[in-house]
Amino acid sequence: MSAFLELGVPAPLAAVLADSGKTDAFPIQRDTLPDSLAGRDVLGRGRTGSGKTLAFALPVVARLSAERAARVPGRPRALVLAPTRELATQILATIEPLARAAGLRAMTVFGGVSQRPQEKALQEGVDIVVACPGRLEDLMGQGVARLDRVRITVLDEADHMADLGFLPGVTRILAATPADGQRLLFSATLDRGVDGLVRRFLREAVRHELDEASVPEERMTHRALLVESAEDKTLLVRRLASGLGRRILFTRTKHQAKKLAKQLSEAGIPAVDLHGNLSQNARERNLAAFSAAPEEGGVRVLVATDVAARGVHVDGVELVVHVDPPVEHKAYLHRSGRTARAGATGTVVTVALAAQRRELADLLRKAGIDVPIERVTARDAAVDELVGPQAPRAHRVAVVPAARPVVAGPATPGQAASRNRRNRRRRSGRSRVSTP
Repeated sequence: MSAFLELGVPAPLAAVLADSGKTDAFPIQRDTLPDSLAGRDVLGRGRTGSGKTLAFALPVVARLSAERAARVPGRPRALVLAPTRELATQILATIEPLARAAGLRAMTVFGGVSQRPQEKALQEGVDIVVACPGRLEDLMGQGVARLDRVRITVLDEADHMADLGFLPGVTRILAATPADGQRLLFSATLDRGVDGLVRRFLREAVRHELDEASVPEERMTHRALLVESAEDKTLLVRRLASGLGRRILFTRTKHQAKKLAKQLSEAGIPAVDLHGNLSQNARERNLAAFSAAPEEGGVRVLVATDVAARGVHVDGVELVVHVDPPVEHKAYLHRSGRTARAGATGTVVTVALAAQRRELADLLRKAGIDVPIERVTARDAAVDELVGPQAPRAHRVAVVPAARPVVAGPATPGQAASRNRRNRRRRSGRSRVSTP
């Protein structure tokens, strides 16, 4: 018998999970589902990769399908707030199969694409909206979306919302939902004002904190590697990128991510980049290339800034490399969480120069990682072990560049106005929409 059935998940939804090989619930799901399915407010705390998305997707779909209410244009019945476009897309991918089985419609709302399809989808009627705060507030202000029928609201990655400065908008959005609606808040930590949201908007919330000891630590192996020079670091990073399995390389800046992806591709190691300078279409295209199998044209290496540290879930990431050690230990943990997800195994490697040894030791201490700092070169046996079987070298792969309008000759007044509007949208960081 499926563990999800025992937890109270309706049989049609449990069947969808079983079809995709999910029959055993993870700790955060086992802990929260009985309460969330019963309609109680829930505060769930657990590290990235612990299975939180399914923990709230199931009660959202189950409760809406039980009510069987008619759709009303522009007035969804469930709302999921997420801090980034990538996370919103990942959440929709989890919700959609469940929603289809229950006869529900779901959509995303975020920046980087035209608003028109979003307006159309809302007017046709939708049950579940997965949204980033900025564009949702825009639509509310335009009267396109109203939240007065929302029966269940989810705030995912609440601490990252706080880190990005979204809490004022989140507060306004939550205040626009019915006070008697169910609210589920999931977060890795409860600092930076998240506790204020809990006190104001959750009623008699049941708190579930995933014991870190219940997540098998041996599934994620940490290594700290020290090299003597920038040239040694370049060789080591290229070597770490050359294996057969999927790997994500994290850099601190957008320029570094773009440059490193280009250098790897030119060296015969196909790579794509993911960062804030890319258009939404380019970001989706590169992430799709990283998600696809090599025989389907996929690439094994993604070079990313911290935009990918939250919410981007691609199966089979066997290695995460901190090319540049992050400034904060929280960033280290979230980056590292792209591997060893949902019971899989993975390795996390941090590369630093000898001059950064003290900084690296401090970072690992704050992150609670107790491993030796190893001095290596790209040719050491320890590195060979990390790389594993080497992938065959490929022809040069073009990296999708950041989208910038190119105008031959002087721009016409209409072209200049259009370009200015696009640039203002990019700077504003407002959300746009993607419909299923």
